[in-house]
Amino acid sequence: MPSTVSTTNDPNQRPPMRRPLRWLWLAVAVIVLDLLTKYMASHFLNYAQPVEVLPFFNLTLLHNPGAAFSFLASHPGWQRWFFATVAVGASIGLTIWLSRLKADEKLLAVALPLIIGGALGNLYDRLVHGYVVDFLSFHAAGWYYPAFNVADIGITLGAVGLIWESIVGDRRRKKAALQQRD
Repeated sequence: MPSTVSTTNDPNQRPPMRRPLRWLWLAVAVIVLDLLTKYMASHFLNYAQPVEVLPFFNLTLLHNPGAAFSFLASHPGWQRWFFATVAVGASIGLTIWLSRLKADEKLLAVALPLIIGGALGNLYDRLVHGYVVDFLSFHAAGWYYPAFNVADIGITLGAVGLIWESIVGDRRRKKAALQQRD
């Protein structure tokens, strides 16, 4: 008869994180900072007129009806609703994932809300304005990186955290499991 007692040495039996949804404060912080900075950019900058801050960095108010790098920006408007649906779906999915984290998945507890906050910050723009407000513009030697905003920073940092966790976290867990077997 198989034993019904679970062992703590089984890496699949890691304890769940206590109150993982408390990390959603990071999403709220990204949304507030994003909307505040977009409001300021929209009110203090003239559209498409760069304001040099550093030799490689400008504040430049731009409106992006597409996605990252103005992907699908030239289409007639359906992309607004498509990206809004993606943002809502991703936010729901990532919140469910966040609610199921294990106690040792702290990096994921930070990464997921950063992405959620960024997605919801840009979602607000899409629904209210029909475009995303971008204003951070880096450049060098005549080459300009596409303008972006605080929501995009949250999404990018969150994605880097997910990638890092998928590489380093898996290795760490496998190594811990091997050490527990020995």
